[in-house]
Amino acid sequence: MEQYLRQLVEIEFLDKKEIFNGFLIDYSDEWILLRNNPVDFILDGFVILRNKNIQAVNSDQDLAFTEKVIRLKGLKINSDDIIPIKDLASIINYISEKYGIFQIAKKSSKSAYLGKLIELTDEELTINFIDIRGQFGGELSFNPEKIRVIEFDTDYINSLKLIVEDNN
Repeated sequence: MEQYLRQLVEIEFLDKKEIFNGFLIDYSDEWILLRNNPVDFILDGFVILRNKNIQAVNSDQDLAFTEKVIRLKGLKINSDDIIPIKDLASIINYISEKYGIFQIAKKSSKSAYLGKLIELTDEELTINFIDIRGQFGGELSFNPEKIRVIEFDTDYINSLKLIVEDNN
């Protein structure tokens, strides 16, 4: 992983069809922090992936070209982008404190859950779920071990945060 730091990479999993592209900002034994590159030459927030069942981390000529364009557009990855990714508690507490709202996904990429932290214990992560209209929908709980993807500071999440703030 060290050789890919600050580069645009593609991460494939053995048990997920979804492929993640992004600038590798940091990694730990359990987690990978990327500056998310969902499509073309666009950066949109951050994604943290559980370092589990990774099939491959790639960087090829297409990614090198995309990286060059993004850098020409003025991308800077700096120390402000680094967050604590030692364990789930440090990640969730930091994101909750700094960004407020985040999105989590389990192994299946069919659904993702957007919300605000209520409580995190060793056995359970509880969020106040936010629906696609920016309305709080009640409590949802997850087994922390099942969480595979955490996203924050994306356009989608920030847009719904504006609606939530406007409704209050």
